[in-house]
Amino acid sequence: MSGDRVKGDRLAPDARRLCEAMAAGFPGPGDVAALRAVVAAGSERPGVRGPEVASVRDSVASGVPVRVYDPAPGERGRVLVVYLHGGGWVMGGLDTHDALCRELAAASGAVVVSAGYRLAPEHPWPAAADDALAVLLWARAGADGLGCDAGRVVVAGDSSGGNLAAVTALRAPQLVAGQLLVYPPLDASMGSESVAAYGRGYFHTAAHMAWYWDQYGGDPAHPHVSPLRAPDLSGLPRTLIVLADCDLLRDEGLEYARRLGEAGVDCEVRLHPGAFHGFLGLPLPAAAAARAG
Repeated sequence: MSGDRVKGDRLAPDARRLCEAMAAGFPGPGDVAALRAVVAAGSERPGVRGPEVASVRDSVASGVPVRVYDPAPGERGRVLVVYLHGGGWVMGGLDTHDALCRELAAASGAVVVSAGYRLAPEHPWPAAADDALAVLLWARAGADGLGCDAGRVVVAGDSSGGNLAAVTALRAPQLVAGQLLVYPPLDASMGSESVAAYGRGYFHTAAHMAWYWDQYGGDPAHPHVSPLRAPDLSGLPRTLIVLADCDLLRDEGLEYARRLGEAGVDCEVRLHPGAFHGFLGLPLPAAAAARAG
């Protein structure tokens, strides 16, 4: 791992140590079962459980498994967050992002609906995107019963889940009040400068990302695969994009923010220096700052 480091490493020292430790135990691209096993095991480590939430229950939304986090049952008119987990569209699920969703619900006071969408390669595009939209429609239709305002529904996600959140907002902008995109992959062409700068030595590699795109499938030029290729971004909801500076996906997020701004969309970018892809759920100061914000 150290031999792959880019000269002039910009990772914070604590992030570099954690990055190398994670990369040492992470399988290379190609073995779906090994990748899924490592990610699942990570969610079971001692100390990764999130805060207590008053009500956590599993349900099914139009055939899609979901987990509903309600920090204050009985309250009304709250924000409703549809959360889409990361994992390159091939791994992850309700359990791997349980701690993060607990923290999001506890910190925001919002009801969080985490979606267990179908995974590739068994279920290639558009399965995950269709599941994400189905959960949004289910959540919005049942918002009142969840103590939420149907006009205050937000789609959110990290990494590939950020892609799915962006795609869902593109497909149903009139149903979404906001979108939170955390280091999302937005263009399957992977042609940005940050891919060259951070594609090796920063845990999430260009080789992994290219393989994830291949497993996911779909036409790379289609905006519901690559949201950055959408010809018109006007009419999208208020947007917050959270990025890691030392991430091969950084420039895609910055370009999407630029285009959203030019289209008249209220968009804010929070770029975290010294951090790498996947930092949001890690024991790092940048992660704590991002979650608090």
